[in-house]
This record gives sequence, structure tokens and C-alpha cells, in this order.
Amino acid sequence: MRKSAYIFNDGDLIRKDNTVCFETEDRKKYLPVEDLHDIYIFGEVSVSKKFFEYATQKQVLLHFFNYYGYYVGTYYPREHYNSGYMILKQTEHYMDDKKRKAIAIKIIVGSARNILQVLKYYISRGKTEINAIIEKIQALLNSLDESMDINVMMAIEGNIRETYYQAFDMILQNPDFTFDKRTRRPPQNNLNTLISFGNSMIYTTVLSEIYNTHLDPRIGFLHTSNQRRFTLNLDIAEIFKPLLVDRIIFTLVGKKTLSTKHFDKKGNGILLKNEGRKIFIQEMDNRLKTTINHKRLGRKVSYRRLIRMELYKLEKHLIGEQEYEPFISMW
Repeated sequence: MRKSAYIFNDGDLIRKDNTVCFETEDRKKYLPVEDLHDIYIFGEVSVSKKFFEYATQKQVLLHFFNYYGYYVGTYYPREHYNSGYMILKQTEHYMDDKKRKAIAIKIIVGSARNILQVLKYYISRGKTEINAIIEKIQALLNSLDESMDINVMMAIEGNIRETYYQAFDMILQNPDFTFDKRTRRPPQNNLNTLISFGNSMIYTTVLSEIYNTHLDPRIGFLHTSNQRRFTLNLDIAEIFKPLLVDRIIFTLVGKKTLSTKHFDKKGNGILLKNEGRKIFIQEMDNRLKTTINHKRLGRKVSYRRLIRMELYKLEKHLIGEQEYEPFISMW
């Protein structure tokens, strides 16, 4: 499987013969294009039309983040696997209220059950006060019904996550990383900054995997396809956030790999410095490569591959081959 590259410095991204080169004032770094899946750009980087043409040819996505680490957008090369048939099927399932809700509720259930698995792990580590949080989430999960309006489903999903966030302070027990309340753009404390950054990373990771399927990222089912450029990646990311983003936060903060020195107050919010971003990204890269025993396949599968498989399952559902069931962790 091809790899991701990350650019934190300022410079120029150019095509150099038949490879990719990143040039700064004092050095050149060559990126083997045949092994390149996508590039995450955090620095002030100039990209030429010639390079975009080469990225399209080599099917390399470019994800752009601004100075504050907020996701700005993606250069999504011409779709090479998209099929008119699959787009019609996606549109059909989005426009048909019953079909859309059938998928949306599965995504919420998958996300909630993975949240419960994360919480149960910490109960096994002696944090029994989390039991009350689990009971509330389970009650919200039990209240879901396919007859509900999609906006009501979304509200329940939001309540599940807000209830889940109440457990973060119980798990971390670190005065430098307290939740208080969910704040975005700009996040108001260190923990909210990590959540926002981690969510951006999983959204772009899923988007890159969608590119290698027949699915159109503009048509989601839980999130409304409106003025957003992409929505399907937001849907699928909900299932994997607890297993990747949240567990990474608990690990890095719990082991004190990330501390207050990796954050900076800018304007009205908190910024994750480049060193902190690099630490988070390295841990996420490692997690995506981590393999687990897949019972149905009878072999080891990486988390990145699990995301791709989730998309394949959705494809099969859309064409009527097999009903979609979300990935739910057993550990």
C-alpha cells in the first residue's frame, strides 16, 4: 500500500523529472512518487500547474491545512475509478428517505458501539466511574429508530458524543488536558485542539481511501450533502474516530508524550505547534499500519485496510449485493 508524506516547512513542491521534489531555501527532499498515496501540507507551500498535472497523472491527493492546523481543502485528482452506475446508486440511496436512514442509523450504531468498547477498556483498568457514562450512551443508542427524521438521528448522535466527552476527564485526569465543553474554530483548550486536529486527520485519511473506490465522496448519508465539498468521508470517519483519534489522544496525553509545551495561544484559541502535530501524525501513522486479526477473513488486516473494506461493504450495499454492517471493534 502506498504511503503518505507530510510537509511542515515552507517551500516549493515541484516535479523533478519523474519524481516529486520539495525544495526549501537550504535543502531538497525527493519523494518517490510511485510509493506516494497523498501529501499533507501544513507549511506555506507553492505548487505549480505542472505539479498538479503530475499529481493527477500519478493519482496523488494533496490535503491542505492552514497556519492554525485547520483543514482547508483537498486537491482531488480526476476520479479514476468512479462509475456512473455507482453514482446513480449513491444518489438513489440518498434521495430515498428510507434507504438513506437505513445507512445513517448503521453508521451511528457503529460509532456508538466503538465508543462503548473504548470506555469498557478503561473500566477494565479500574475507572469504574465510567459505568454511568456507558449507561447513558446505551440508553441513547436504544432510543434510535429508523422511523425517526434524519435530523433527530443526528441529534441523538451528537448527544452520544457529548456524553462520551464527559468521560475524557475521568480517563486522562490531567489538569492540563481538561475537556470543559466542545469548542471549535478556534478550540479553547489543549484537549479540544487535539480533538479537532485528530478529526481533521481521520477525515482526510478516509477521503484518500474513498479515492481508491468507485464511491463519490460528495454523497454521504448521515451528513447532509449540501454546500460541503465532501460528506461521505465524514460519515465513515464517525466509525473510526473512537478507535483511532480518541485512543491516540488518551495514549499521547496519558504517557505525557504531548504536554503544554506543544501548544501555543494564538488570538482567541489554542494552536498545536508543528512539533506536536508531528508527534500526533507519527502515532496515527503507526496506528493505521497496526494489524488486527480479522475473524471473517482469517488473516491480519491493518486499520487503514479496515477503512477501505468499510467502503467496499458500502458499495456492496448500494448495489444490493450485501446489507451494510459497520465495523465494530471487539477489543
